[in-house]
Amino acid sequence: MARCLGLDLGTTSTLIYSEGQGIIFNEPSVIAINSTTNAPLSFGNEAREMLGRTPESIEAFSPLKYGVIASFDMTVAMLKNFIGKVVKSSFIKPKVIVTIPSKATEVEKRAVVDVVLKAGAKEVCMIESLMAAAIGAGIEVSEPTGSMVVNIGGGITEVAVISLGGIVTSNSIETAGNEIDNAIVQYLKKKHNIMTGERTAEEIKMTIGSAYGPKDATTMEIKGRDMVSGLPVIKRISADEVRTPIFECANLIVDAIKATLEQTPPELSSDIMTNGIVLTGGGALLKGLGRLINASTEIPVYIAENPIECVAIGAGSALDISAVKRASMITRKKR
Repeated sequence: MARCLGLDLGTTSTLIYSEGQGIIFNEPSVIAINSTTNAPLSFGNEAREMLGRTPESIEAFSPLKYGVIASFDMTVAMLKNFIGKVVKSSFIKPKVIVTIPSKATEVEKRAVVDVVLKAGAKEVCMIESLMAAAIGAGIEVSEPTGSMVVNIGGGITEVAVISLGGIVTSNSIETAGNEIDNAIVQYLKKKHNIMTGERTAEEIKMTIGSAYGPKDATTMEIKGRDMVSGLPVIKRISADEVRTPIFECANLIVDAIKATLEQTPPELSSDIMTNGIVLTGGGALLKGLGRLINASTEIPVYIAENPIECVAIGAGSALDISAVKRASMITRKKR
């Protein structure tokens, strides 16, 4: 019998959930290729180590942008490698429940299905990532009450109000983890004339970054290239100054939440005031983000127990929840 897998194919990371085992795979959505022949060289963790360090003959990148497929063939190669790591036998063709952005077009949905089939799946179902996030966070999605979920990934942030197993209203913006990293890079260029890579910016965000809170004198030493002399340089930056670019991006997320609340029926709005807003995705771990949302909306904010894994867990669990109206659509089977 074919194995059933939940697949969170994200811009930053790919997670795979197996029924009865939990999360069995979590690696960066990165592929390294030969620039001349386009032949894949490495994937996942190994490929991510090459980011910003490759010679001209090698290119390392994510084949997904803003939650959708940017390079079809490279995504197929990457996903085939990932599925091969968890399904050891080539004779086993798994059934895969894959997540898709709530605002994905029909063309984008078809591309995801085709990629997963070509990567080795026998059968593919789709579930909206926001619904999967809610299920993975433990929200009773089938209940006739309103619940708000904010899923902050690497490429996009999605916001939804869910009730009776369906999405009542939703919103998405291309401001998420990667955009915050880029904002830090641009800030350091402008403020300190220092060029850093995305990995350094991510380390800054995770170590001393915050979106909201009291003054913080914590500092961090970073390495980069001086934009004037072109030489390597070491600088010490503070948590307070890094908050400036992070706060600007976080405010856009708050605006998306407010816009969604404005579209929410009054009865469900009162439920959200009681139940609060649940944050999922890696961006949920950004220090001070929950406090900023609470201060801006006056609604309680909670971080899911395993925010990074919620979407994959929810995808793998979706078929067991009959009340999820749009979760278990069998899209296509391999011939």
